[in-house]
Amino acid sequence: MDARTEELRNAHDVLSEWYAKNLGGVLESMPIERAMLDLFAEMTLAVGTQIADVGCGTGRLLPYLTSRGLSPRGVDLSPKMIEVAQRENPGFTYEVADLRDLPFEGASLAGVVCWFSLIYLAPDARIPAFAELARVVKPGGYLVTAFKHGDGTGHRNPPGSRVESFGIDFDRYWLSAREMEERFAAAGFALIFQGNTPPEKPEPSYGYMLVRKTDFGGA
Repeated sequence: MDARTEELRNAHDVLSEWYAKNLGGVLESMPIERAMLDLFAEMTLAVGTQIADVGCGTGRLLPYLTSRGLSPRGVDLSPKMIEVAQRENPGFTYEVADLRDLPFEGASLAGVVCWFSLIYLAPDARIPAFAELARVVKPGGYLVTAFKHGDGTGHRNPPGSRVESFGIDFDRYWLSAREMEERFAAAGFALIFQGNTPPEKPEPSYGYMLVRKTDFGGA
């Protein structure tokens, strides 16, 4: 494991209990996010029920996805996040894994959820990560992602930030919608739907994409 990935994993080990305490019920107050997950679920059910939440954190989305008829599994880089997920949202299969090396057979999933988990991809990690996502999704399957808009420049924590108060730091990269779409297309996904948070929301704004695995490429 390279130093950057190890830093990210260790930082999220530290943050796992904060995530459990502060993000557990937040989906209930986020209609745009629920709508995107609902759209993903309805379209994915035409392909199958087996999906993965890649970068699942504390597993907070898995009960909601299950309520929509899907059979989700959780994957996260952080062992502590997986430990907390098993405690906070039991009854699901969870595994520790890197986004670039997922524990699934090729074309075995009807869909994948990447909820703010692609914002940690450094430039040299993006091609293999998007290719790996394409590898595990069957042709005609779907992927839904939430991300933060930006120009792809790396960000660290500003002085006095909440994360800094934990004594940790890690890189994050906010990509433009155009780059997201281009990288999905290069991996073998076609854009189905794109949305954004309202313009009055503070920066960085959030973006949402639903893409469909084509019958060629990325496998």
